[in-house]
Amino acid sequence: MPRIRLEGPDDPRLSDYRGLTDTQLRRRTEPAEGLYIAEGSKVLRRAVAAGHTPRSFLLTEKWLHGLEDVLQQFPDVPAFIGDAAVLEGITGFHLHRGALAAMNRPVPARLDAVLEEARRVAVLEDIGDHTNLGAVFRSAAALGIDAVLLSPGCADPLYRRAIRVSMGGVFQVPWARLPEGPLDLGLLREFGFVIGALALTPDAVGIEEFAAERHVRLALLLGTEGNGLSDVALASADTAVRIPMYGGVDSLNVAAAAAVAFWECRERTAR
Repeated sequence: MPRIRLEGPDDPRLSDYRGLTDTQLRRRTEPAEGLYIAEGSKVLRRAVAAGHTPRSFLLTEKWLHGLEDVLQQFPDVPAFIGDAAVLEGITGFHLHRGALAAMNRPVPARLDAVLEEARRVAVLEDIGDHTNLGAVFRSAAALGIDAVLLSPGCADPLYRRAIRVSMGGVFQVPWARLPEGPLDLGLLREFGFVIGALALTPDAVGIEEFAAERHVRLALLLGTEGNGLSDVALASADTAVRIPMYGGVDSLNVAAAAAVAFWECRERTAR
Protein backbone atom coordinates (compact mmCIF):
# COMPACT_ATOMS: atom_id res chain seq x y z
CA MET A 1 0.00 0.00 0.00
CA PRO A 2 1.49 3.39 -0.96
CA ARG A 3 2.11 5.55 2.11
CA ILE A 4 2.87 9.13 1.34
CA ARG A 5 4.29 11.42 4.03
CA LEU A 6 3.03 14.97 3.61
CA GLU A 7 5.34 17.92 4.11
CA GLY A 8 2.62 20.54 3.62
CA PRO A 9 -0.98 21.04 2.54
CA ASP A 10 -0.35 21.90 -1.13
CA ASP A 11 0.01 18.43 -2.64
CA PRO A 12 -2.18 18.42 -5.80
CA ARG A 13 -3.24 14.82 -5.12
CA LEU A 14 -5.30 15.99 -2.15
CA SER A 15 -8.00 17.82 -4.11
CA ASP A 16 -10.71 15.46 -2.81
CA TYR A 17 -10.17 16.81 0.70
CA ARG A 18 -10.05 20.56 0.08
CA GLY A 19 -12.85 22.86 1.16
CA LEU A 20 -14.64 20.30 3.30
CA THR A 21 -16.30 23.07 5.33
CA ASP A 22 -17.86 24.65 2.22
CA THR A 23 -21.22 22.87 2.21
CA GLN A 24 -22.49 24.37 -1.03
CA LEU A 25 -19.29 23.49 -2.85
CA ARG A 26 -19.30 19.91 -1.59
CA ARG A 27 -22.97 19.44 -2.48
CA ARG A 28 -22.10 20.29 -6.07
CA THR A 29 -18.77 18.56 -6.47
CA GLU A 30 -19.01 15.31 -4.50
CA PRO A 31 -21.92 13.68 -6.39
CA ALA A 32 -20.61 15.02 -9.70
CA GLU A 33 -17.18 13.54 -9.05
CA GLY A 34 -18.57 10.27 -7.69
CA LEU A 35 -17.10 10.57 -4.21
CA TYR A 36 -17.97 11.18 -0.58
CA ILE A 37 -15.87 11.69 2.54
CA ALA A 38 -15.90 9.23 5.45
CA GLU A 39 -14.66 10.78 8.69
CA GLY A 40 -13.46 8.83 11.72
CA SER A 41 -12.36 5.23 12.14
CA LYS A 42 -15.77 3.85 13.11
CA VAL A 43 -17.53 5.45 10.15
CA LEU A 44 -14.71 4.41 7.81
CA ARG A 45 -14.97 0.81 8.97
CA ARG A 46 -18.74 0.77 8.48
CA ALA A 47 -18.36 2.16 4.98
CA VAL A 48 -15.88 -0.58 4.08
CA ALA A 49 -18.09 -3.23 5.72
CA ALA A 50 -20.95 -2.03 3.51
CA GLY A 51 -18.82 -2.79 0.45
CA HIS A 52 -17.78 0.77 -0.38
CA THR A 53 -14.30 1.27 -1.78
CA PRO A 54 -11.82 4.06 -0.96
CA ARG A 55 -9.89 6.10 -3.48
CA SER A 56 -7.46 7.42 -0.85
CA PHE A 57 -6.93 7.81 2.88
CA LEU A 58 -5.83 10.91 4.80
CA LEU A 59 -4.78 10.45 8.41
CA THR A 60 -2.45 11.44 11.18
CA GLU A 61 0.36 9.18 12.34
CA LYS A 62 -1.35 8.17 15.57
CA TRP A 63 -4.33 6.69 13.67
CA LEU A 64 -2.15 4.63 11.36
CA HIS A 65 -1.80 1.61 13.66
CA GLY A 66 -5.49 1.49 14.59
CA LEU A 67 -6.53 1.38 10.92
CA GLU A 68 -3.77 -0.91 9.69
CA ASP A 69 -6.15 -3.79 9.02
CA VAL A 70 -8.40 -1.57 6.91
CA LEU A 71 -5.50 -0.12 4.93
CA GLN A 72 -4.17 -3.60 4.19
CA GLN A 73 -7.46 -4.51 2.49
CA PHE A 74 -6.67 -1.92 -0.20
CA PRO A 75 -2.97 -2.34 -1.04
CA ASP A 76 -3.13 -0.11 -4.11
CA VAL A 77 -4.96 2.80 -2.47
CA PRO A 78 -2.69 5.67 -1.36
CA ALA A 79 -2.64 6.66 2.30
CA PHE A 80 -1.54 10.28 2.86
CA ILE A 81 -0.06 10.81 6.31
CA GLY A 82 0.60 14.15 7.97
CA ASP A 83 0.49 15.93 11.29
CA ALA A 84 -2.66 17.62 12.57
CA ALA A 85 -1.62 21.06 11.36
CA VAL A 86 -1.06 19.85 7.79
CA LEU A 87 -4.40 18.04 7.71
CA GLU A 88 -6.16 21.13 9.05
CA GLY A 89 -4.53 23.21 6.32
CA ILE A 90 -5.92 20.83 3.72
CA THR A 91 -9.46 20.31 5.04
CA GLY A 92 -10.13 23.63 6.76
CA PHE A 93 -10.96 22.16 10.17
CA HIS A 94 -9.31 20.31 13.04
CA LEU A 95 -9.70 16.53 12.74
CA HIS A 96 -10.61 15.31 16.21
CA ARG A 97 -10.99 11.79 14.82
CA GLY A 98 -7.72 11.96 12.89
CA ALA A 99 -8.74 9.93 9.86
CA LEU A 100 -10.56 10.58 6.59
CA ALA A 101 -11.12 8.60 3.44
CA ALA A 102 -12.31 9.74 0.03
CA MET A 103 -14.75 6.99 -0.93
CA ASN A 104 -16.26 6.03 -4.26
CA ARG A 105 -20.02 6.54 -4.25
CA PRO A 106 -21.97 3.32 -4.70
CA VAL A 107 -24.37 2.89 -7.59
CA PRO A 108 -27.74 4.39 -6.52
CA ALA A 109 -30.18 1.75 -5.34
CA ARG A 110 -33.38 1.09 -7.27
CA LEU A 111 -36.63 1.86 -5.46
CA ASP A 112 -38.15 -1.54 -6.14
CA ALA A 113 -35.03 -3.35 -4.92
CA VAL A 114 -35.02 -1.33 -1.69
CA LEU A 115 -38.71 -2.04 -1.04
CA GLU A 116 -38.81 -5.70 -1.99
CA GLU A 117 -37.99 -7.16 1.43
CA ALA A 118 -38.84 -4.12 3.56
CA ARG A 119 -41.57 -4.10 6.20
CA ARG A 120 -40.93 -0.73 7.87
CA VAL A 121 -39.99 2.25 5.69
CA ALA A 122 -39.34 5.93 6.41
CA VAL A 123 -40.18 8.45 3.67
CA LEU A 124 -38.50 11.83 4.11
CA GLU A 125 -39.78 14.90 2.30
CA ASP A 126 -37.38 17.82 1.75
CA ILE A 127 -35.31 17.43 4.91
CA GLY A 128 -32.41 19.70 4.01
CA ASP A 129 -30.51 19.77 7.31
CA HIS A 130 -27.68 17.24 7.30
CA THR A 131 -27.69 16.91 11.08
CA ASN A 132 -31.38 16.01 11.15
CA LEU A 133 -30.98 13.65 8.22
CA GLY A 134 -28.08 11.86 9.88
CA ALA A 135 -29.99 11.57 13.16
CA VAL A 136 -33.00 10.06 11.36
CA PHE A 137 -30.74 7.46 9.75
CA ARG A 138 -29.15 6.62 13.10
CA SER A 139 -32.59 6.03 14.63
CA ALA A 140 -33.67 4.06 11.56
CA ALA A 141 -30.68 1.73 11.94
CA ALA A 142 -31.30 1.28 15.66
CA LEU A 143 -35.10 0.95 15.67
CA GLY A 144 -35.94 -1.50 12.93
CA ILE A 145 -36.50 0.63 9.84
CA ASP A 146 -35.71 -1.47 6.77
CA ALA A 147 -35.36 1.31 4.20
CA VAL A 148 -35.42 5.08 3.80
CA LEU A 149 -36.87 6.86 0.77
CA LEU A 150 -35.79 10.44 0.08
CA SER A 151 -37.65 13.08 -1.89
CA PRO A 152 -35.54 14.93 -4.50
CA GLY A 153 -35.33 17.91 -2.13
CA CYS A 154 -33.70 16.00 0.72
CA ALA A 155 -30.09 16.56 1.67
CA ASP A 156 -27.37 14.11 0.66
CA PRO A 157 -27.07 11.16 3.10
CA LEU A 158 -23.46 10.76 1.99
CA TYR A 159 -22.46 14.30 2.94
CA ARG A 160 -19.76 14.20 5.62
CA ARG A 161 -21.86 15.64 8.44
CA ALA A 162 -24.86 13.43 7.72
CA ILE A 163 -22.62 10.36 7.75
CA ARG A 164 -20.93 11.41 10.98
CA VAL A 165 -24.17 12.17 12.84
CA SER A 166 -25.65 8.88 11.66
CA MET A 167 -22.57 7.05 13.01
CA GLY A 168 -22.50 5.15 9.74
CA GLY A 169 -26.24 4.42 9.82
CA VAL A 170 -26.45 5.62 6.21
CA PHE A 171 -24.41 2.52 5.31
CA GLN A 172 -26.60 0.16 7.33
CA VAL A 173 -30.07 1.13 6.14
CA PRO A 174 -30.83 0.80 2.40
CA TRP A 175 -32.03 4.05 0.87
CA ALA A 176 -33.16 5.39 -2.49
CA ARG A 177 -34.28 8.62 -4.08
CA LEU A 178 -37.86 9.16 -5.20
CA PRO A 179 -38.29 10.46 -8.77
CA GLU A 180 -38.19 14.16 -9.58
CA GLY A 181 -41.52 15.97 -9.54
CA PRO A 182 -44.47 15.92 -7.13
CA LEU A 183 -44.21 13.29 -4.41
CA ASP A 184 -45.45 10.01 -5.86
CA LEU A 185 -45.83 7.07 -3.46
CA GLY A 186 -47.65 4.81 -5.88
CA LEU A 187 -44.91 2.20 -5.76
CA LEU A 188 -45.35 1.90 -2.00
CA ARG A 189 -49.00 1.06 -2.52
CA GLU A 190 -48.10 -1.49 -5.18
CA PHE A 191 -45.91 -3.19 -2.58
CA GLY A 192 -48.78 -3.19 -0.07
CA PHE A 193 -47.60 -0.46 2.31
CA VAL A 194 -49.96 1.50 4.53
CA ILE A 195 -48.75 5.11 4.67
CA GLY A 196 -48.91 7.13 7.88
CA ALA A 197 -48.01 10.83 7.74
CA LEU A 198 -46.62 12.49 10.88
CA ALA A 199 -48.66 15.71 10.92
CA LEU A 200 -50.61 18.01 13.24
CA THR A 201 -53.90 17.91 11.36
CA PRO A 202 -57.30 17.94 13.10
CA ASP A 203 -58.04 14.39 11.94
CA ALA A 204 -54.67 12.92 13.02
CA VAL A 205 -54.85 9.81 15.19
CA GLY A 206 -52.51 9.16 18.09
CA ILE A 207 -49.33 7.22 17.34
CA GLU A 208 -50.23 4.49 19.86
CA GLU A 209 -53.60 3.93 18.25
CA PHE A 210 -52.05 3.81 14.80
CA ALA A 211 -49.28 1.42 15.89
CA ALA A 212 -51.84 -0.89 17.53
CA GLU A 213 -53.24 -1.68 14.08
CA ARG A 214 -50.09 -3.77 13.49
CA HIS A 215 -49.78 -3.18 9.77
CA VAL A 216 -47.65 -5.79 8.05
CA ARG A 217 -46.00 -3.22 5.77
CA LEU A 218 -45.86 0.34 7.00
CA ALA A 219 -44.38 3.57 5.65
CA LEU A 220 -43.92 6.60 7.93
CA LEU A 221 -43.88 9.94 6.12
CA LEU A 222 -41.93 12.82 7.72
CA GLY A 223 -41.37 16.41 6.58
CA THR A 224 -39.39 19.48 7.59
CA GLU A 225 -39.82 21.28 10.90
CA GLY A 226 -40.64 24.62 9.33
CA ASN A 227 -43.28 23.73 6.77
CA GLY A 228 -44.07 20.15 7.68
CA LEU A 229 -45.37 17.91 4.95
CA SER A 230 -46.65 19.30 1.68
CA ASP A 231 -50.33 19.07 0.77
CA VAL A 232 -49.39 16.50 -1.87
CA ALA A 233 -47.64 14.36 0.74
CA LEU A 234 -50.55 14.56 3.17
CA ALA A 235 -53.00 13.66 0.42
CA SER A 236 -50.91 10.60 -0.47
CA ALA A 237 -51.10 9.17 3.06
CA ASP A 238 -53.73 6.76 4.36
CA THR A 239 -53.72 8.28 7.83
CA ALA A 240 -52.36 11.39 9.53
CA VAL A 241 -50.59 10.49 12.76
CA ARG A 242 -49.60 12.67 15.73
CA ILE A 243 -47.40 12.17 18.76
CA PRO A 244 -49.26 13.38 21.90
CA MET A 245 -47.46 16.24 23.66
CA TYR A 246 -47.32 17.59 27.18
CA GLY A 247 -46.53 20.99 28.63
CA GLY A 248 -47.96 23.01 25.77
CA VAL A 249 -45.31 21.81 23.32
CA ASP A 250 -46.84 21.46 19.86
CA SER A 251 -44.21 19.38 18.06
CA LEU A 252 -40.79 17.75 18.14
CA ASN A 253 -37.71 18.18 16.01
CA VAL A 254 -38.11 15.86 13.01
CA ALA A 255 -35.27 13.62 14.15
CA ALA A 256 -36.82 13.22 17.62
CA ALA A 257 -40.27 12.64 16.14
CA ALA A 258 -38.83 10.01 13.81
CA ALA A 259 -37.23 8.12 16.70
CA VAL A 260 -40.51 8.07 18.67
CA ALA A 261 -42.50 6.94 15.63
CA PHE A 262 -39.97 4.27 14.64
CA TRP A 263 -40.01 2.79 18.13
CA GLU A 264 -43.77 2.90 18.56
CA CYS A 265 -44.42 1.37 15.11
CA ARG A 266 -41.70 -1.29 15.24
CA GLU A 267 -42.54 -4.86 14.35
CA ARG A 268 -43.51 -6.82 17.43
CA THR A 269 -43.10 -10.27 15.90
CA ALA A 270 -39.98 -12.08 14.73
CA ARG A 271 -39.48 -12.34 10.99
